[in-house]
Amino acid sequence: MSPIVSPSDLKKLPTENLIILDARVGKDVQQNYLEKHIKGARFIDLDKDLAEIGPDAAFGGRHPLPTPEKFAETLSDLGIAENSHIVVYDDKNGSNAAARAWWMLRSFGFENVQVLDGGIQAAENNAIELSSGKETFEKAPTIKKENWTLPISSLEDVENELKSNVSTVVDVRDAYRYRGESEPIDLVAGHIPGAINIPFSENLDENGFFLNPEVLKEKYSRLLENRPGNLIIHCGSGVTACHTILALAYAGFKIPNLYVGSWSEWSRREGKAIAKEV
Repeated sequence: MSPIVSPSDLKKLPTENLIILDARVGKDVQQNYLEKHIKGARFIDLDKDLAEIGPDAAFGGRHPLPTPEKFAETLSDLGIAENSHIVVYDDKNGSNAAARAWWMLRSFGFENVQVLDGGIQAAENNAIELSSGKETFEKAPTIKKENWTLPISSLEDVENELKSNVSTVVDVRDAYRYRGESEPIDLVAGHIPGAINIPFSENLDENGFFLNPEVLKEKYSRLLENRPGNLIIHCGSGVTACHTILALAYAGFKIPNLYVGSWSEWSRREGKAIAKEV
């Protein structure tokens, strides 16, 4: 199954076992959801459901993963069962939290998970029915999982594998953040020494849709040529990194490692080197 679904194809999907998740983020996101969402969509919260925020971002970053047990409870509360076909959307074509939800669901063992290309804007433009208010649904039996199944890298993995030149570390933040010109979110500007920069925004075309899989494959094959084949993807806090992981999966590449702590962890950890290009 393709990890990306178009609005027109979403309309054709059988409704049996189909669950749509609204993964938008922002200051008034709950109110935005109540005011307008795809009919039947269930809200999933980045900070509460897709992360377990700790007391110190120097250990785990700004959006550490919840335990599999806690995520299992979230899925039960959302009515998600093992046979569910799940479509996730946000309002930034996956770069907010839809891709993070996709990664977590895939890493939890779900195969039938897709991100809506173009997000809620594309849904509205393609006459997908919208609704407002709360949605009612039943809980599902709790799915028992002990571990995330997709590959994860720790800060120590990133450091050691860069030193031994066995991995390519890709920073997907905007170029100005990578270069260290300014840092709007984290405390320190710059990047992990040895990491290369391929902004996640370059996964999209001028209209905000994912590039064709063949185009993505050619692009990443060219950019990663003659570099170590083991990829570690990171961003600011392990959320938008999933956008590039999603794009790579869409292009037919093996799903790479996610460095969940990302720059928010590295830049806060005492003694870690920081590079700049300014």
